[in-house]
Amino acid sequence: MLAYVLSLWLLLLGAFAVLYYMIDIPEANAVAKAESNVYLYSDGTLLARTGDINRESVTIDRIPRHVQRAFVAAENKSFYQDAGVDPMGIARGLAKTVTGGGTQGGSTITQQYVKNYYLSQEQTITRKVKELVISLKVDQRNSKDEILAGYLNTSYFGRVAYGIQAAARAYYGKEAADLTVAEGAYLAALVQAPSQYDWGVASRTGKRLVTQRWKYVLNNMVEMGWLDDAERRRLRFPRPLPPKPTPGLDGQAGYLVDAARRELIASGVSEQELAAGGWTITLSVDRAKQKSLERAVARQLAAGGRSARDRAARSDLQAGAVSVEPRTGRVLALYGGRSYTQHYLSNATRADYQAGAVFKPLVTAAELESDPKGAVAAETGTGPVPKYTGKAGPAMVKKTAVALGMDPDAEGFRPRRTIGLGLMGTSPMDLAGVYATLGNHGRKVTPTLVLSARRGDQRIEGRDGIGDQVVRRETADTVTSTLLARPDDGATRKNWVRTVGQPAASIGGSSDDRRAAWFAGYTPDLVTVVGMFGEDHRNKRQTILPTAFRSRPAKVWTTYMGEALRGARPAGFDLRIGGVPAIPSELPTAGERSG
Repeated sequence: MLAYVLSLWLLLLGAFAVLYYMIDIPEANAVAKAESNVYLYSDGTLLARTGDINRESVTIDRIPRHVQRAFVAAENKSFYQDAGVDPMGIARGLAKTVTGGGTQGGSTITQQYVKNYYLSQEQTITRKVKELVISLKVDQRNSKDEILAGYLNTSYFGRVAYGIQAAARAYYGKEAADLTVAEGAYLAALVQAPSQYDWGVASRTGKRLVTQRWKYVLNNMVEMGWLDDAERRRLRFPRPLPPKPTPGLDGQAGYLVDAARRELIASGVSEQELAAGGWTITLSVDRAKQKSLERAVARQLAAGGRSARDRAARSDLQAGAVSVEPRTGRVLALYGGRSYTQHYLSNATRADYQAGAVFKPLVTAAELESDPKGAVAAETGTGPVPKYTGKAGPAMVKKTAVALGMDPDAEGFRPRRTIGLGLMGTSPMDLAGVYATLGNHGRKVTPTLVLSARRGDQRIEGRDGIGDQVVRRETADTVTSTLLARPDDGATRKNWVRTVGQPAASIGGSSDDRRAAWFAGYTPDLVTVVGMFGEDHRNKRQTILPTAFRSRPAKVWTTYMGEALRGARPAGFDLRIGGVPAIPSELPTAGERSG
């Protein structure tokens, strides 16, 4: 056994020696020669082109010592002592790569620099072996200051910022030489996950995680004797400046590109790979429907009187909308705001406004799931489904809502007695998924924007938007039946059906705090959610939505759906309640549809 082990080690050492002499330090990789990314509509026409690299390399003497140390404390505490590699980290990384356990961790600063500057971001054994050998050679050839400077100048920080100088300007509006200890620690924390940790657009979870990592960096600096403990206790989290949009992505293009980027990153494409360029990314967005949605929103944003008061009210009005095909989960149209270059935060995906009335059907779904036998009597052919007065607890309501597609980490989403008021934050994107799931008979629909992404021989298919059954079919169909337009409805609701030319399930209303108004509606073929939000355009704070604008989401929905479904053959809902087909909603006559 001993001889076997020794022979194995000698064999490995011999193989490594051969590799060491065979692998040379290569030229800089494609990131230094970045290309554009091309984004296409579903029909192949051009939506946007991106790819400008924001980078200005700086020498190590222009980076404060405390900033240098913050990165060492965050990424590689043994940097000044190691030989460029961490054997245990390499073993963990190889094990994860072989077992398909995701991206490797534990790389040294030297390894990360080598990966950023000389190699690619792909997770393969071949690339890991090259990274190991080149890191050893770079550590022998270059000083630690040269390696650290190279790492700081090639790392990606989000906001299309490569390197510490561009990051300092993007996040704090200053030179790298002027960064404080706290700011340097934030950037050192940020580099681990730029999209998730960018404070300007981070979710509540992202903000919590980056704050924890910021503290971790500072605590490591104290542990290593680089920061006085008393000074550490005085430091406060340095909130970065709001992000500025990328030039050339005005209108809705920027919102679509940003949403597609985030979806690709979530699917496993690294931010560095994406920023390096060369990708052709095809979205599911239907160009005609996208333009229809933009026109419908613009009309309602501009509607109203001409007085100074009316103009002021309109300037403090924001809108967001998402339209999804329920059978596939594909996003066919999206409205993120007046313009990406004017309002960077997408109203289609932001989740800081309360759900309000559009949450009520989810409470009904929870009641049905908790008491399927006594919840709702099946329709017999006349009248609406009787209201259920069951006792699904707050925890059951949240569980059902999350299963349907609500974000469990949304602000205010706590299982309390008032949960039925819809006091939790949500987004048009999340609600579109929720109502698409209901329209899809309870089978989970997750809105998806990317059809495919390719670069050279590399091709990535978009994720499947259809998942498992998350609520019973009878539950979903019963909720849909309660939202259908009926012969005894008022003229306004019946007019929606005539305009759309399809049977439609819908609900609308304001949030409890009167800062948002919603309209969610769906046909068997198309789900669209529209939100109107009060927001002071000067300081981006939420405000009360004027009463005159609270009916506008329904008007946007009606106008858009009428255009989007024009010429489509009317399709009835195939509902099953109590084991029998439900009564269909009112279908407009041919004369009403043409008129």
